[in-house]
Amino acid sequence: MALNTRLVTGSDADIDAWSRAAMLGFQHPFRLSEEELRLRREKLDHERARGVFDGDLCVATFRSFDQELTVPGGAVIDVNAVTGVTVTATHRRRGLLSGLMDTDLAEAKERGALAATLIAAEYRIYGRFGYGPAASLASFTVKGLRSGLGSRWSAPEEGGSVAFVDAAEVRKVGPELHERFRRGQVGAIDRKPLWWERTTGEVRFGHETWEEPFHVLYRDGAGVPQGLAMYTTDKKWDGELPDNTLTVHELIGTTPAAQRALWTFLVSIDWVTTLRSENRGPDDLLPLLLPDARAAVLNGVSDFLWLRPLDVPALLASRSYATTGDLVLEVHDPMGLAGGRFALSASPEGAECAPTSRGADLTLGVGELGSLYLGDATATRLAGAGLLTEETPGAVARANALLTTGARPWCPDTF
Repeated sequence: MALNTRLVTGSDADIDAWSRAAMLGFQHPFRLSEEELRLRREKLDHERARGVFDGDLCVATFRSFDQELTVPGGAVIDVNAVTGVTVTATHRRRGLLSGLMDTDLAEAKERGALAATLIAAEYRIYGRFGYGPAASLASFTVKGLRSGLGSRWSAPEEGGSVAFVDAAEVRKVGPELHERFRRGQVGAIDRKPLWWERTTGEVRFGHETWEEPFHVLYRDGAGVPQGLAMYTTDKKWDGELPDNTLTVHELIGTTPAAQRALWTFLVSIDWVTTLRSENRGPDDLLPLLLPDARAAVLNGVSDFLWLRPLDVPALLASRSYATTGDLVLEVHDPMGLAGGRFALSASPEGAECAPTSRGADLTLGVGELGSLYLGDATATRLAGAGLLTEETPGAVARANALLTTGARPWCPDTF
């Protein structure tokens, strides 16, 4: 029987078949309860879900949805977020992912999306579709006793306050707080209502483990929420001594004062000897807040958010630039979606970008442009690796001056 690639219909049977295939592709048990299938039909957006069907059996899955991404300067652009990408092991190496990706990216460009985003489970897959790693995640472990803060907790500065709140309060104040946070954080994305429902336990998918976290809210001197942290502890003892590990699941702050107050509070909690956090930005303040910065051990920095340009002129004109300069980019795109030669003219007052016949200053792939766009990569490093070619002397330095940002981008959320 021939394979059939198509959009998932709104029928329960179609969505359930797609959900089972997605779970199987992500190495979860094949059987899903009726309650979880119902939740998935009701809560997940299947409008742009695609599947490859072998008869009634779904053997490959793919889903995209509209997303907002904060870019340098604080502008928010519309992108096409890709998720739920799987191919069942019995049907691999048949070009199923390529067909799904080709169709979705072409339709996204037609809709006017400036770029596409995804979180890459495997590094080697998505470069061939024009994606490049654009924002990184850092993982820290803090040995609290060595950090020097264990007995030094004091009230937050400037009249601020830190208080425990319940899940209902988080659902009430969290979305608006996050809106303010993400508009000031390059690489951050918008959160759908389901994010808050799942994070606070209001909606629970059966295959996921969930533990009620502690919720801590920071308010400034005027009483306005400016920071939020969520954490769990393992409640471990070593003989007669408490030896708890505190795991930070969320910590956002709209101001440095909020970040400082929340980190200082968390590192100072009694009975906690170790703090772990795996979803931090590479420029996180945490190590610098400790008397002994080495106590915040950097376990690693890895790629996380990947970006695929779809409209190069509009994309480059949407972000800000700290200096004035011109640059002509020759962008290669094997998929034929965003390639060409483009002239960028930028200054702190704004930028323009358009196709040009002028000679190129730099030649690079569309994925490398995705890596440069948010400021996480540098032209110098890409050129050193042979991933970017300097056609005009000094062009790499000009690209660094234009595209590099003061702080590295950070996307706290998977999708």
